[in-house]
Amino acid sequence: MKKKTNLKRKVHVKIGEKVKIISGQQKGEIGLVKKISKQTNKLIVEGINIRVKHIKSRRPEQNGEMKRIEFPIDSSNVSLYQE
Repeated sequence: MKKKTNLKRKVHVKIGEKVKIISGQQKGEIGLVKKISKQTNKLIVEGINIRVKHIKSRRPEQNGEMKRIEFPIDSSNVSLYQE
């Protein structure tokens, strides 16, 4: 049986830097890095990869809602943006 290893990969960008999306549905767009997950090698970029999450009401008097959440993208799909 294989052991699980927790590899922490080095990410080539830092929080607060401008990045350009180089592949995927939003190719060519520019945004700021908000969060980095080194274990999964993914980034959350401001204004990029926004998805709608439907939230069900828990109680009868409470309303359900649709939240717009920025989902992570792989760090290999971005490059550092220089003006």
